[in-house]
Amino acid sequence: MRSSPSVSRVLARPPLAGSYAAAVALVLLALCPFLVLTTATSLMRPVLLRDLHATPFELQLAIGLSNAGYAFGAVAAADLIQRVPRRHVYFVCEAGFVVASVVALSARGIGQFGTGIVLQGLFTGLLLVVALPPLVTRRNLRELPTTAAVVSIGLFGMVTLGPLLGGLIGDGGDWRLLFGVIAVLAAAGFAIGLLSFSPNEPLAPGAGFDWLAIPPALAVTVLPFFGVSWLTRSTFGSLVFLLPVVVGLLIGVVLIVAQYRARDPLMPVRPISNTLPVAGIAGAMITGATFTTLVELTEVFLLAAPRYSPVKVGALLTTQLLGVLVAALIFRRLLPTRWTPVLALSGLLSIAAASVVLLTLSASNAAAVVPVAALLLGYGAGAGVTPGLFLAGLSVPAAAIGSIFALVELLRSEAAFLVGPVLLHFAQDRGVTDSGYRTTVAIVLAITLLGALLLVGLYLLGGARPHRPDLDAWLGGQGGAYHSPPLAARLRKG
Repeated sequence: MRSSPSVSRVLARPPLAGSYAAAVALVLLALCPFLVLTTATSLMRPVLLRDLHATPFELQLAIGLSNAGYAFGAVAAADLIQRVPRRHVYFVCEAGFVVASVVALSARGIGQFGTGIVLQGLFTGLLLVVALPPLVTRRNLRELPTTAAVVSIGLFGMVTLGPLLGGLIGDGGDWRLLFGVIAVLAAAGFAIGLLSFSPNEPLAPGAGFDWLAIPPALAVTVLPFFGVSWLTRSTFGSLVFLLPVVVGLLIGVVLIVAQYRARDPLMPVRPISNTLPVAGIAGAMITGATFTTLVELTEVFLLAAPRYSPVKVGALLTTQLLGVLVAALIFRRLLPTRWTPVLALSGLLSIAAASVVLLTLSASNAAAVVPVAALLLGYGAGAGVTPGLFLAGLSVPAAAIGSIFALVELLRSEAAFLVGPVLLHFAQDRGVTDSGYRTTVAIVLAITLLGALLLVGLYLLGGARPHRPDLDAWLGGQGGAYHSPPLAARLRKG
């Protein structure tokens, strides 16, 4: 017996399909649960080490590989959605995230816990590329600026809540309850997907597995993250640290070059190898790395010098959220204008200003200094990373934005989760309460200032003049919204 046409239409089109609010909720519920954990675990470490009977290396390795899973998942999703409908991948990933959360929260040892959080990272990376692009490319120009703000809040707003949640748990709370809440949120995302995610066709049903991109991407993420985790039990001179990091980064260079030269690349490097997207990606990488480093370094200092409780440390850093919200609102206003590159540069300069403030930090003034620095850090993250992501994404046709997001998140995650642990280990070697803290903050300040000079130099040498993005043409599938000059175009003319 055949279904009536009306029944078929109901089954084919979920009741909330086309709802902007549902699409926003779907993206936030897909991304936020894991992103909160990335900054919550640092203040939960003592509790996790005790309850899981783990060594510092084992816990750091589990956390590092979960971040590696996130970065790799974004690339894997770009390949997977070529052959499998996004809707199917979304439901598998959300269900998988729920299962992974249950695996982690029920763990009695570090092996099971590590398995759970690595899978959480992997599924979240997949969800980034599966769920976010359909929200960004909705054919409604009025929604796009709000979407840009939502992306900023989704990527960093929840990250800034992590220290507070981690502090509450580190002060005697139940970390299993946090993982339970995260599982419930993922289940809610699954339910909203049933109500709103329309059936769709794969992008390229006949495409084969990309052997030139996926295995190298796995090596690029796993090898360096393992090497950095090894620092918890060794020194910078250890081959077990140096070899995986160096080999992984070299494979990363080969991957980018291969994608640039490929005729049909998974991640289209060539279209974004010009001034605006390169500056945006470089700014996002530097901002993400310095932001992560300063937050973790401040936490370690506050726990060691004034000996604040984890919950007090988390509370002092909560002004980050206000900074992210301010940056998101400004980005919402500036996206249709010519000033997005300037906003991205302001994010990096805000991180530099936070570094200057943190150089004055001491045990006696921490309660006054940290909230100011955290506000600047939050603004820097929100203004520096998401605008950079959009500078790259809007430089290619809308259909390719998922692949671009995968590439940018791979590079940004690689920078953020490698630089932070390395510099933190450097600070601890020198003594966080002695010269280690200020020396490391000074290094971060130098990196941010050099990064700002790099961005300005890219703009000047490329001859990039601020201009409004052609969002109508981009949403209509007519090409990139930004028309950016080649790298160093002025030198080439000379």
